[in-house]
Amino acid sequence: MSSRPAPRATLSVSAGRAGAEAFLALEPGNEPALAGQAALAAARHDFTGALAYADRALKQNPYSERALCSRIDALVELGRYDEAADAAATADRRRPGVPVFTRYAYVRELRGDVRTAREVLRRALDSASSPGDVAYVATMLGQLAWNQGDYGTALTHYARALAADENHLPALEGRARAQAASGERASAVETLEQVVVRSPLPGPLVALGELYEARGADGDRAKAGDQYALVDAWTALARTGGMDADLDTALAAADHGDAGEALRAARAEWDRRHSVHTADALAWALHVNGRDEEALPYARRATATGYRNAAFLYHRGMIERAAGRDDEARDSLTAALELNPGFSPLGAREARAALKELGAAR
Repeated sequence: MSSRPAPRATLSVSAGRAGAEAFLALEPGNEPALAGQAALAAARHDFTGALAYADRALKQNPYSERALCSRIDALVELGRYDEAADAAATADRRRPGVPVFTRYAYVRELRGDVRTAREVLRRALDSASSPGDVAYVATMLGQLAWNQGDYGTALTHYARALAADENHLPALEGRARAQAASGERASAVETLEQVVVRSPLPGPLVALGELYEARGADGDRAKAGDQYALVDAWTALARTGGMDADLDTALAAADHGDAGEALRAARAEWDRRHSVHTADALAWALHVNGRDEEALPYARRATATGYRNAAFLYHRGMIERAAGRDDEARDSLTAALELNPGFSPLGAREARAALKELGAAR
């Protein structure tokens, strides 16, 4: 379950890449440098490059934790889930520990095995010793619970994460999303405002914008527009730093920006990797451009692994509805709201409205 770097981190990635490349030029077979290059490539969203560097590092040292983890990350992001599962099992045999456990859990979650993912994360939390590890693993447990619509459990995990590290931004963002889904929208806005000041990433920026937009006042709509504009600024800076940012661009632009740009970005990302997230983004970008028959196969692919994601189900249902497949749309939209009824303040509202219309059309 990877997080994407903020703009300032993107710039430091570029500097780190230059240093590692210089080191490799002097000593091409250096395993730590190769493993570092794999991690840096993954941070730039160059997952094909990350996989190549990780494989080279593992030839030098099959037990390199950093290379083993980068290899799992790359295979996951490329959508090669069977290989990612094998890589996670190999890493668990060679270097069991928090970094491997968390990746193993995410691979299981992507394949729909929430129970195993939860058990592995609990094992990781039990073995975590540093405040940073406790905060990271507890946040992942919170995200897993939130994805299943269990907001109370999610808030408990986020509280533990923040008790370990009060500045852990993913835990603050997760808490805000759980607060919003629980009806505590004022608290959610306050928390997200703190997050985006410190780390203006697309995820929290869009989440805050949608909370403003859901309130409906003219001033709030203007504030929402400011958040969406900041996503564009982040995207430009990320690209300047050498990071592929098309997935973030596609999702934000499809809902809150230029539909044509959303489709261009989604296609570019799909050309690079075939993950469930890129399939979902391409499906949704095609939908907002009125190309629903073309979108359907991608929406189905996004939900084909068993990954329990309400936003994916919502996107699929709205595409099915637009394509005239009313029964399928009812099933998908109902499943989205049953899984996580607060997955998005705007999306959940649209799903309920669509279901009401579909019911009346019977």
